Amino acid sequence: MDEENARNWELINTPPGVVWSGRTRYASATFFYHGGQMSAEVLEVYRICSRLDAEDPLDVLRRWEIGSEWVERMVGGA
Repeated sequence: MDEENARNWELINTPPGVVWSGRTRYASATFFYHGGQMSAEVLEVYRICSRLDAEDPLDVLRRWEIGSEWVERMVGGA
């Protein structure tokens, strides 16, 4: 994993509840989307959650039953 991917991987794993964490995760999600590593559907969940620092986008993806590949990647650590 190159440095930019590693940095964005760290950012997208910012824990919920941290101030500005939703925006941080969304910014990183756009990186993965533009790199072809994330679907538009999953990116939309990160966008919706961007103003909700306490909301975990992975929980939303699970509830809505979308983005299972992304969830598995996040849980598996890349």
